[in-house]
Amino acid sequence: MAEATLFQSKFKLTHYPSPLRTKCGSIALVALTAVIVDDEPLARQELLYQLQAAEDVEVVAQGSNGIEAVELIRAHKPDVVFLDVQMPGLDGFAVLKKLLDKKADPPQVVFATAFDQYAVRAFEVNAVDYLLKPFDRKRVLKTLDKVRARLAGNGNDAGGEAKLDALLKLVEERTTPAKTNSGKVVLRAAGRLLLVDQKEICYASIESGAITVATRGVEGESNCRTLDELMDQLDPEAFWRAHRSFVVNIQHIREVVPWFKSSYQLRMDDPKKTEIPVSRAQTKRLRELFNL
Repeated sequence: MAEATLFQSKFKLTHYPSPLRTKCGSIALVALTAVIVDDEPLARQELLYQLQAAEDVEVVAQGSNGIEAVELIRAHKPDVVFLDVQMPGLDGFAVLKKLLDKKADPPQVVFATAFDQYAVRAFEVNAVDYLLKPFDRKRVLKTLDKVRARLAGNGNDAGGEAKLDALLKLVEERTTPAKTNSGKVVLRAAGRLLLVDQKEICYASIESGAITVATRGVEGESNCRTLDELMDQLDPEAFWRAHRSFVVNIQHIREVVPWFKSSYQLRMDDPKKTEIPVSRAQTKRLRELFNL
């Protein structure tokens, strides 16, 4: 199938009627409508191939970030959404919270991730299942069976209200700093361990697995393994994932610099006046932040 065809549904929103569902002694094979959202094109293509090879699964739309996920789910109302956990802008859990804030009824959810550490969190929000990358055909088929069972009313569902309560509790825990959080971040610099107030942090970046944190007065290395892990220690109201490799403190942005092809860079107020790229997926968020 041509690439244009693969991604056509992302730009043209078409209504698909709800599939007919039947109940019987075994799992009924129903025509499932699905949405795939992942910021990695190869991962989307791989999952699309797996789903197209399965029986009676129609992928009605694809997206590459959390904001698109919300729009596509609202527009298509799919039976199931295969949702990447780590994405620019809104991660998979935040996507569901966004839907709930609008009092939308979320579809069956299957989280897709390269890290099994998210498995427990996935089931805390009563997701149908989670898939580890790279996707295994047998595992995908097993997941589709679980989706059909849930839709047919045979799944072990704790009920809609319990599901929403669990989800909101989880997102609250992810976005609210722990009460024991001192507001300090540990940095290694010049052979010393420094405690830096997070308000002083201008930005953080990751390269070759190492996270560098810069303030106006010092630059050091964090002991966190990922930017997501670092973000868990920071105030979500002040810090923004402007790019896959950069987290910025909104209060330390000195200038928004227009770049090529409607893109932007952020000039920070650190001594080096570091310029940080804004990914295309985050351009909309940038405009919202500064009314551009």
